[in-house]
Amino acid sequence: MKIAILGDIHGNIEALKAAYDAAVSNNVEKIYHLGDLGGYAPFVNEVVDFLIEHEIEGVQGNYDDAVANDKEHCGCKYEDMIQSEMATLSFEWTKEHATQKSKDYMKGLPFKIAFSAHDKRVKIFHATPMKNNLYWHNDRDEDFFLHMARKAEADIMIYGHTHIPYRKNINNKVFINAGSVGKPKDGDARTCVCIADITPDNVKTEFLRIPYDIEKVASAIIESGLPPYFAEKLRAGK
Repeated sequence: MKIAILGDIHGNIEALKAAYDAAVSNNVEKIYHLGDLGGYAPFVNEVVDFLIEHEIEGVQGNYDDAVANDKEHCGCKYEDMIQSEMATLSFEWTKEHATQKSKDYMKGLPFKIAFSAHDKRVKIFHATPMKNNLYWHNDRDEDFFLHMARKAEADIMIYGHTHIPYRKNINNKVFINAGSVGKPKDGDARTCVCIADITPDNVKTEFLRIPYDIEKVASAIIESGLPPYFAEKLRAGK
């Protein structure tokens, strides 16, 4: 079973279109998204419409939950006060501009998606099997990874939230962070698409990095009234 996973889109419709085209060109059987559909870029409603139109199933991210339920905080972690201030402005902008249709869609997303492929149990979720705002970075110790596997009750786990792609194999368990479509944070500004090919004997993973019109989105961020800070971060892949 060959699938594509689109992580953390964050209102970036141009990156989403490029990621979708790359997934289709790789002849995948199914495409999934990992939530966090709005924030930081202005196209939250266009992103939702695209996912609905193309029948792309997905899970609810912390940002989706917070926007749909009009929470006071997006559940994000900040590295400094400037980042905190900018993120708050983005969150309030997204809550104000997301349509009721978009909020209803985000509210209705499931916490996880589970299926079997060649007798392997697969779980897809936004951040962890228990919480959708816990940061699961590559440098966590093996005990943490295996604890997550027990909680997920899965052989293959696919998730995002950190915006940094990686794959690990531990004790016959496969852990895949799909990275971010719309707001990469690994220094590579190109959109990221994760391709997972699950066969009876193996799980092959490829992280595709696809160029798209970043300047078009950066200009739209500034024109929308969002802080130019997010245009700068988008250009830098941070």
